[in-house]
Amino acid sequence: MGVTIKDIATKANVSPSTVSRVISNSPLIGEKTKRKVKKVMEELGYFPNFHARVLVNGATCSLGIVMPVSMRDQDLVFQNPFFQDVMKGVGSFVHSKNYSLYMTSGETEEEIYQDVVNMVKGRRVDGILLLYSQEEDPIINFLVEHDFPFVLVGHPPDNVQNITYVDNDNYKIAQNVTKYLLSLGHEKIAFIGGNKRLIVTRNRLSGFLDTLSLAGLSVPEDYIKHTEFSIEGGNASVQELLELNEIPTAIFVTDDVLAMGVLNVLHEKKIRVPEQVTVVSFNNLFFAGFTIPPLTTVDVNIYQLGYEAAKCLVEKVEDTSATPKCIVVPSKLVVRKTCQHIGDQSLEKISSHLDFQIVVQ
Repeated sequence: MGVTIKDIATKANVSPSTVSRVISNSPLIGEKTKRKVKKVMEELGYFPNFHARVLVNGATCSLGIVMPVSMRDQDLVFQNPFFQDVMKGVGSFVHSKNYSLYMTSGETEEEIYQDVVNMVKGRRVDGILLLYSQEEDPIINFLVEHDFPFVLVGHPPDNVQNITYVDNDNYKIAQNVTKYLLSLGHEKIAFIGGNKRLIVTRNRLSGFLDTLSLAGLSVPEDYIKHTEFSIEGGNASVQELLELNEIPTAIFVTDDVLAMGVLNVLHEKKIRVPEQVTVVSFNNLFFAGFTIPPLTTVDVNIYQLGYEAAKCLVEKVEDTSATPKCIVVPSKLVVRKTCQHIGDQSLEKISSHLDFQIVVQ
């Protein structure tokens, strides 16, 4: 016969109800008691039966993960480390709370939507974590309609006051990055971003355009490119820019993987970076310091985005009356070698005009 909760309680000198609360990670139990009970569980080789818990209280101790539809292509998932780093943050928190993760397996928007419907109506998960935010998203509408716990990594497209989300201030960051490029003397600045429906793309584009407009500069329509977050997307976008009669002197790129594609093409075309074209990107992925030349990019604290999002979701699952919240994760500009400071524009002087942390590597 296997080890029971009563066996744990007897050896730990606590009540069976206390053991149950430790297993469910109840905030009513102190950390000292939790450690004592968990130590006994480990000594006796006890593993909680989560299926039994579902039958008793309806909790699955599982969270659903939904990726952007374009990232269902496994090649794109593994090519862009952003989502891997987000998942590290998510996994770190849910592991500490003994939750498991359940990822959608659909490849089209319709299939992913049906996966989410099955998760919710089939009681397969206790909450849903969306690793993106986009306009006219039927998944968000479905979750809101069914009052099901969910959290966005990204700014909600609407109904902001009633949705919990974790994000950077992408509009403000884009403003500061654009001001940084202007301070370097650039006026012909192009933009390469992701899908137009993604809120992160829209917010960064808005910050970029508004800042240039305030500086009295207009942006030609063919200076703005939208593509998938892939090396190929960066390749194609910069190829189009280089075919223009007047090529930009700086490129504002919204993702490091895109930027890698941009740098590859510039290198192949023997266009010197940053002497001829400056490149600034977002995410500070692990390879950003190893590109040729090393990439100047915004560190958006990807791990923290995932960790905070998972934390918010577990809080919503365990307290259905919790008030919706917005968590803004800080960021900083990591200056490497794809930008060139001109004349007397020292980094200190530039920094004094920006509401933004800048570090040099």
